Amino acid sequence: MNAMSIHAALNHVTHYKYDRPVTLGPQVVRLRPAPHSRSKVVSYSLRVEPAKHFINWQQDPFANFQARLVFPEPATEFKVTVDLVVEMAVYNPFDFFLEPSADNFPFKYEAVVAEELAPYLQCEPLTPLVQEYLGRIDRRKRATIDFLVDLNQQVQRDVKYLIRMEPGVQTPEDTLKLASGSCRDSGWLLVQLLRRLGLAARFVSGYLIQLRPDVKALDGPSGTEVDFTDLHAWCEVYLPGAGWVGLDPTSGLLAGEGHIPLACTPQPSGAAPIEGLVDEAEVEFSHHMQVTRIHESPRVTRPYTEEQWAEVLALGDAVDHQLQTEDVRLTMGGEPTFVGGAGPRRRGMEHRCARSHQARLRHRAGAQAARGIRRRRLPALRPGQVVSRRAAAALGAFDLLARRRPALLARPGPLRR
Repeated sequence: MNAMSIHAALNHVTHYKYDRPVTLGPQVVRLRPAPHSRSKVVSYSLRVEPAKHFINWQQDPFANFQARLVFPEPATEFKVTVDLVVEMAVYNPFDFFLEPSADNFPFKYEAVVAEELAPYLQCEPLTPLVQEYLGRIDRRKRATIDFLVDLNQQVQRDVKYLIRMEPGVQTPEDTLKLASGSCRDSGWLLVQLLRRLGLAARFVSGYLIQLRPDVKALDGPSGTEVDFTDLHAWCEVYLPGAGWVGLDPTSGLLAGEGHIPLACTPQPSGAAPIEGLVDEAEVEFSHHMQVTRIHESPRVTRPYTEEQWAEVLALGDAVDHQLQTEDVRLTMGGEPTFVGGAGPRRRGMEHRCARSHQARLRHRAGAQAARGIRRRRLPALRPGQVVSRRAAAALGAFDLLARRRPALLARPGPLRR
């Protein structure tokens, strides 16, 4: 677990109620986080009603997870419930290195890579407004990241975000004509613009989790006032050295820890959350999404609560009581340091201190300490110290071997390391 993370539980319910029993054809559900999700998925579950069904988990040609459902009997409802827990740990979306050949825009993919990316380089027929918009894009040579950030923000400024309940995705021409669209509309527009500029791009359908910030921003918008989640759509561009990088033209930002990709495909139609056939009938549709924080680590912007601090202090009091009961006494050690002048005067001060210490040993330990020795040594260097201090110390005569064989002791002379 990341020390500064938040665990968020997401609940997503999609419910269809029919006015009569209907035959459900095979249904494909694309509501499982994609393998390349940068936010760690701690747990995941998918529940389907009616309970009598067959499920086969598989991966489509683009490595997205999808569940294929088969219902052997007619049903009056179809309900899909997703529960997942994701670790919301902040990460730097610019944390990557590009290949030298891709450092600056424009660049070209290597032949083999371009062949592998062929589905993500296919462009729709060029239309007048798209052509005009391409003419307004600054294509001068510059850092690839700077170019992508500018283009993403340009689309965000030029396309007003709105909630659009109509099914399907607008064409880029319609989005530019209306100067507005949903997240899927602006995402698909950015995909087509990038492909026209020679960059491989794909459409992404996923979850967006936005949590209320601990503190308000000093400048700019502070974000949502409440914890929030919804289905979302954005764009990913392929950069040699970095792989697929998420761009969200709805916000003008790179995809972050709150972007949980579910399906990434060359065309929006291949990323639909639920797809399948059903008999003609009157249907009542309901949709519910909720996010709940189930774990929060203490962090700079939100330290321990008063209750948590009380628990910490109570534990400290319990430890103190245990130490007193067991008569455990704690002391703080230290080393006296004597700083003198250089040359003979300093050496004299060192030896006077050592003789004084030897006298104290004699007084406290008796005759055995009187037979002690004095030694000169080079102590450890202190931080920032260039030349070591010399030190003299008096030692009690505890080493009998050294006392009986003086030849083992060094002769007075210059100190060397």
